[in-house]
Amino acid sequence: MSRKKGIVAVLIVAGIVAGVYFLIRIAPVLTTDNTGAEKVVLLHGFGRSDMSMLLLNSALTEAGYDVYSLEYPSIEEAPEALVEMIGKDISNCCKDGAETVHFVGHSLGGLLLRDYLGRHRPENLGHVVLIGSPNKGSELADADFGIAAQETLLGWAGPSAQALHTGPDGYAASLPAPDYSVGVIAGNRGNHMSDRWLPTPNDGVVSVASARLDGMTDFIAVGVTHWDMRSSPIVAELVIDFLRYGRFNHERESQ
Repeated sequence: MSRKKGIVAVLIVAGIVAGVYFLIRIAPVLTTDNTGAEKVVLLHGFGRSDMSMLLLNSALTEAGYDVYSLEYPSIEEAPEALVEMIGKDISNCCKDGAETVHFVGHSLGGLLLRDYLGRHRPENLGHVVLIGSPNKGSELADADFGIAAQETLLGWAGPSAQALHTGPDGYAASLPAPDYSVGVIAGNRGNHMSDRWLPTPNDGVVSVASARLDGMTDFIAVGVTHWDMRSSPIVAELVIDFLRYGRFNHERESQ
């Protein structure tokens, strides 16, 4: 076998193994019906879809929760319109009010959940987990950030991205402090580029300092990037810990 064919064969085998592993991880979503169990409303971040939360959805389903992973047009609409959209979806999925309802949001999704819960408090509210959410805003959205074509880039990103800037007039600063049980997970595995742009430590997009939230119940920082949080088994375990006990297992912090 030639070297080129050998490399192709290895890549094919690696692709098959990765595909099988992925199917194993999402199997609970495909095979499990948790109707009647405690609910979890799952909300993705900016520029993503509900599919980006599939692995976390699967872990929560396997843990016994009835998961509702919502989708919203994060690039097209401003935060206020997005909150109205997700509010309708939450009302539809949780209108019976019989089971406890928890909320988990990644990045922008966490801010939208905070906004929603500040306006509409379910009587059966359980716990809330924010994953990599810029609770003090994002320096990447600041007008004086210092990158070429910053204004153009923000224009392409849409009104929600533009609203994420830091400071007292930013969207994050407008949100009420939580008076419910909320755990915050931050990532601290940035890179040499993000360390030039953001306060350290950071996850490549959101600094640990920005993720911290006044009034939070518990906080933990783990060695993952902003993008890996959605698929990280450790983050999934932390989310499940908080939903069950209202606290993180801080022994996982060193994993």
